[in-house]
Amino acid sequence: MAQKTNAARMLDQAKITYELKEYPVDESDLSATSVAAKIGLPINQVYKTLVAKGDKTGVLLACIPGDMELDLKALAAVSGNKKVEVVPLKDVQPLTGYIRGGVSPVGTKKRYPVYIDEAIINLRQVSVSAGQRGCQMVVTPQDLILITLAKTGLIAR
Repeated sequence: MAQKTNAARMLDQAKITYELKEYPVDESDLSATSVAAKIGLPINQVYKTLVAKGDKTGVLLACIPGDMELDLKALAAVSGNKKVEVVPLKDVQPLTGYIRGGVSPVGTKKRYPVYIDEAIINLRQVSVSAGQRGCQMVVTPQDLILITLAKTGLIAR
């Protein structure tokens, strides 16, 4: 059984049903494609969380399907920025509390806005990092949207 992470504890607190899926970590391949194969979900249901910084709003998180590339112009437009850049890898852990390959949209060290790709609404379930390498949380898209909005302070639950 996977050890509970901060992200999993937040889902517990919010009474959100989820499943933890553990998988062996290959340090040389932390890709979403590899994770999808290991946990037995299609790549479009495995969402990766990327840390970015906008020129006006500062740090934000983008949660996108594992088979997609982040569209920085679209993220800038939707987040009210002129320009958005992915933060350097060395800044990911100090900003989020998570390491590369283990960044979750839930339970970051500070509250950051989370932007989730709209393709999520067509899915029955999705997987996101549980906040550590080797462990994914499988939840409904609705619950992921609710918890990320609640935990970023954008809505109250």
